[in-house]
Amino acid sequence: MEKTTDVLIIGSGIAGLYTALKVSKFANVILVTKKEKTESGTNYAQGGIASVLDGTDSFENHINDTLVAGAALCDRERVEILVKEGPEHIRELMEIGTRFTMSGNEFDLAREGGHSHARIVHAQDLTGREVERALVEYVSSVPNITILENHLAIDLLTEHNIKKLKNSPIDSRHCWGAYILDIENEKVIKIKACATVLASGGIGQVYLHTTNPAIATGDGFAMAYRAGARLSNMEFIQFHPTSLYSTGTSSTREQAFLISEAVRGFGGILRTKSGDRFMGKYDSRLELAPRDIVARAIDSELKKEGEDFVYLDITRKPASEIKVHFPNIYEKCLSIGIDITKDFIPVVPAAHYACGGVIVDSFGSTSLQFLYAAGEVSMTGVHGANRLASNSLLEALVYSGRASAAIKKQLETKSTVLPQIPDWDEAGVLTPDEMVVISHSEKEVKQLMSDYVGIVRSDLRLERAQRRINTLFEEVEEFYKKNKVFSSLIELRNLVTCAYLIVKCALLRKESRGLHFSLDYPASSQDVPSDTVIRNKYQKS
Repeated sequence: MEKTTDVLIIGSGIAGLYTALKVSKFANVILVTKKEKTESGTNYAQGGIASVLDGTDSFENHINDTLVAGAALCDRERVEILVKEGPEHIRELMEIGTRFTMSGNEFDLAREGGHSHARIVHAQDLTGREVERALVEYVSSVPNITILENHLAIDLLTEHNIKKLKNSPIDSRHCWGAYILDIENEKVIKIKACATVLASGGIGQVYLHTTNPAIATGDGFAMAYRAGARLSNMEFIQFHPTSLYSTGTSSTREQAFLISEAVRGFGGILRTKSGDRFMGKYDSRLELAPRDIVARAIDSELKKEGEDFVYLDITRKPASEIKVHFPNIYEKCLSIGIDITKDFIPVVPAAHYACGGVIVDSFGSTSLQFLYAAGEVSMTGVHGANRLASNSLLEALVYSGRASAAIKKQLETKSTVLPQIPDWDEAGVLTPDEMVVISHSEKEVKQLMSDYVGIVRSDLRLERAQRRINTLFEEVEEFYKKNKVFSSLIELRNLVTCAYLIVKCALLRKESRGLHFSLDYPASSQDVPSDTVIRNKYQKS
């Protein structure tokens, strides 16, 4: 089956939906999402969106905070774009019905770690869900946007799929859409498009403990790599310092509940299990230090004490204020017997955000012509070696808007002829007894990454992980080629590919910087910081 559209968008988080909103004003859109359209990483973003919306703040303050957090690896020009264009997108969200928390006629601005001012616009502690709600309602009402739920992208359509173009130079390749699995009907469809946008979200499920939803299997990163696009800085995986500690379940895709950065911004104190405050030993900013510093501090305390968690204490604040500011966190903790107005919250770091990704220019264009990327899957250069809290939703808005402008220009100035591309080859049979290969391999890669490629690394750990992941990579590719595709096999393939990319980039970085801390190189390099870049020059089938 074949479909054709002007623009194909892969993903239904804030980046995908906001791009669809913008693009629908001048083109037809098909948006595919692997689950329901309301399921995305955006939904779980509690804190808010960082933006300069108060007269006592300034663009330069926000720019400097972002550069400091990024450990000298941010692209200043891209950061300036992010900060200066942010407020107009906040206002556009309000115009389509997003209900932010207000204090009278002004925004109720919160402060989070790494920020010198209160500049976080939020909707209580469910900002992502509110933004997603408004965007879904708007996009669903637009007639020239078609949303395909329960559709999982498999691979991008490039010259590699056309026999006579198979060996064309990697630097002159195009993207003309994607092969998509219709999960419910177990059929692969081909969607051809003049422009394709990767807005597929994060990578957190490559680790055992993550705040990301089960859908965050790194699909966009892996597809872009297989297609020959350039990726960068995959070693910079941000571990959110404070996820709610859980004894765990049998689920391979368990999602840790996030205790928002805003709780520390509100006055939360980190304590050991014996009750001692410890952040003063690590940074003068205490609990408001950037996430990489706080996560490493917690990791250090856990290793010294041999404990599974530390505490976050917000009990000194009035109970009424806690309930007003953090109703979702309050209810979640209460459901497991923790009253955060009286009790300490047990927390532990969990994989949260990928600061690297598919390299894009200032308008979202990748190294493949007609392929764009926005949101977490992209590497715009604004996050550097460590993302500043609440800059992620801001980046998704600003750079989705810019990608939309680039797509409009492309459609207006370039006559794109979509070539004939073969239908998907559905050969292959999977027998029930082979399903154990999928579940076992996924558990293995998550355990390897958690043990050897976590908050603190070493060359020995990375090399050990690389040997086994390389073997898993080859095993999964062989298994994939022999069997009919289905969702868990596609996702396993992507998880293993992403693990491979993270480890390869980590081994390239011979220093400690931001989110990448190595026992072998405990200091940052004195040389000018540079990005790690990786590319699949020899594209596989």
